[in-house]
Amino acid sequence: MFKKFILVLLLTVLGCSNINKTKKPVDYVNPFVDSHKSRWFFFSSATRPFGMVNLSPDTQTEGSWNSGYLYDSTRVRCFSHIHAWQLSGVAVMPTTGEFKGHLGMDAYQSSFSHDTEIAKPGYHKIVLDDYNITAELTATQRVGFHKYLFPKSDQSYILFDTGAYLAHSPTRKSYVEKISDTEIEGWALMGPTRRRPKATFVYFVAKTNQPMQEFGGWEQGVVVEGETTSIAGPNSGAFIRFTTEKNKPVLLKVAISYTSIEGARNNMNTELDHWDFDLIKSDAINEWNDWLSRIEVKGGTEAQKVKFYTDLWHAIQGRRIISDVDGKYCDMTGENPVVKQIPLNEQGTPQHNHYNFDAWWGSHWSLNILWSMIYPEVVDDFCNSMIDMYENGGLIPRGPSGGNYTYVMIGDPAAPIFATAYNKGIRNWDIDAAYAGLFKNAFPGGIRDRAGYEHGPNPKGGGMIYYVNRGYVPEGLEGEGYHKDGAAMTLEYAYQDWCLGQLAKALGKTEDYDLFTKRAQNYKNLWDPSVNFMRPRNMDGSWLSDFKPVGEGFNTIGFCESNSAIYTHYVPHDVKGLAELFGGAEIYTDSLNAAFERAQGNKFIAKHGQHSISWVDYENQPATGMAHLFNYSGAPWLTQKWVRLIKEQTFGDITPYGGYNGDEDQGQMGALGVLMAIGLFQEDGGAAINNWYDITSPIFDEITLHLNNDYFPGSTFTIKTKNNSAENMYIQSATLNGEALNKSWFRHDVFANGGTLELFMGPEPNKNWASDINNLPPSNGK
Repeated sequence: MFKKFILVLLLTVLGCSNINKTKKPVDYVNPFVDSHKSRWFFFSSATRPFGMVNLSPDTQTEGSWNSGYLYDSTRVRCFSHIHAWQLSGVAVMPTTGEFKGHLGMDAYQSSFSHDTEIAKPGYHKIVLDDYNITAELTATQRVGFHKYLFPKSDQSYILFDTGAYLAHSPTRKSYVEKISDTEIEGWALMGPTRRRPKATFVYFVAKTNQPMQEFGGWEQGVVVEGETTSIAGPNSGAFIRFTTEKNKPVLLKVAISYTSIEGARNNMNTELDHWDFDLIKSDAINEWNDWLSRIEVKGGTEAQKVKFYTDLWHAIQGRRIISDVDGKYCDMTGENPVVKQIPLNEQGTPQHNHYNFDAWWGSHWSLNILWSMIYPEVVDDFCNSMIDMYENGGLIPRGPSGGNYTYVMIGDPAAPIFATAYNKGIRNWDIDAAYAGLFKNAFPGGIRDRAGYEHGPNPKGGGMIYYVNRGYVPEGLEGEGYHKDGAAMTLEYAYQDWCLGQLAKALGKTEDYDLFTKRAQNYKNLWDPSVNFMRPRNMDGSWLSDFKPVGEGFNTIGFCESNSAIYTHYVPHDVKGLAELFGGAEIYTDSLNAAFERAQGNKFIAKHGQHSISWVDYENQPATGMAHLFNYSGAPWLTQKWVRLIKEQTFGDITPYGGYNGDEDQGQMGALGVLMAIGLFQEDGGAAINNWYDITSPIFDEITLHLNNDYFPGSTFTIKTKNNSAENMYIQSATLNGEALNKSWFRHDVFANGGTLELFMGPEPNKNWASDINNLPPSNGK
């Protein structure tokens, strides 16, 4: 009886231990969040942080929007290896039975069910029901690794649909060659797009763990008859055929490169020289967990933890490495592609990676802050990538793709991230080259002179000649680009000038500092006191007639993907000066608060593509600093209130039908969600000398940020809350490193040295905490 009791007790303890087993950060990530409708680069599974390979199933293969993996789709069209900003490539599909490769994806696609599907960081499993094939996917940085369980068949195929239309543009032509019974190689030429103006090559090498019985393919959509060793041309593709046994896996490795077939082969030989699928799967998941574990949280709900780590996961994987393992990358800034070499360190490895990425537009309120706190080495890499492009093509980019300038969005949003990096001590890059490029961008002839996607030789759409001579950009600009919105340009240029001024000051360039600091006040040239809003100006200097702060459609005249109600608050470097235009801090607070009250009914967002209709729009970048502005007007309890509500109502969903509102934008909304959850922000993007962090209301009981000691002397910075709950959203008091803190901010050097911020929470605002007008966060760097 006693032995039976001990056995039952032991089983109970083991059972409880298993139930209460601590989940790791990677276990909380849900790749399916908001996957019902988004962009080609949004969905991720079999990839590494910033991986060149982003291998996943595609259910929709045409279009930059509503493409890739869409949750409500019922059929898989292929597994492709590249889901990036204006880049795609190497579509692979296993099939059995009648050969249909030449008929296209509509013919050979397969149904699947979420019931038999698993997706997590670094891994995807899916059953192709039409073929009774179980497919598993994982990856190294530059190699996709496939594991297929075919049924017993002598008609088991792996299709390489290299000529398929994938995402952004048709494939112009492709080439595949059989090298041996276990290896093929080839390339595809992606056609140009409105954003990426030059056709771009992707090269690949593929190997299998068992010999193929047949190699063949199709050209111009027609199967090539007879024995062949190569396939080439438009609308072409290849297949390899096997005789398969049930439960005996066929393994496939596909390495890619943007420089050459030899580069792809070297990537494979270096990163994946074996056939242990489970080892690579485990390595991938563990690598993700290492990155995610740099922030550890306690407390909160299960759903909040799922969203937090899913946000953090998105923040460190949307933008993609495009350099090979040996540091070679393709430069497309000139007339023809040129292979460049990143310098090697003493160990013979590249000093940095080279990246492909969408615009930095708005990232000063998301990625710039988060990365510079937790992943400073990533900031170094991106700064070096931009300097590479400056040295290759003469301009620091705002969003390159495949080595091309895309001229995506407006202005020079690289200026804030360089200033943030330098002023936080992240400086493993050539400051002289960076400053020269940023200085050039701030005058006619620089990148600001180009409106969105304005590729021509004589750009006029950025209006810099007007900005320099008048202090504002008028409406009615010439040029062929998009987003020729003078008021938005004026406000963004003014902030970018201020960032450049802070960098100049740090470098001892006094005249430049004075020049750019003066230009940073140009936002005042759009203030119309008769309406109390920023108002566009016509070419003759008059105010735009028929002015309305909100409107209908994509944007109102003058404001890029937004309206005056939102862009009026776009003065992140000088909130005090902006409040004075309104008539003082109290009047400004009331006006700003009224905007949030108007927007609460639509969850603080406007439907994508209708950005002009809302007073606040957390679906798009220009509004994403608005809720934190109350810290600067003496009403920090309103920042605490609105940040909490936005975090829950706008970004709290963890189903496939919400969470990012359809546009996560390569980590920006994920990073913003992380910052809201931990209760830290930087309204000026962290660009100031001796910069600071704004404090708001965290959602967790304890947050530990592990610091990178290659950059910061401290070990951890911890944020603790007492009496925290959904109702207790208001800060009653605070201590910083054991000393009372009665202000809503603290300096970066305190963070960098490590310490503890403790916040005592309650259900009602404490309007005495951090509201003293003399203790507000700095404005204009002071």
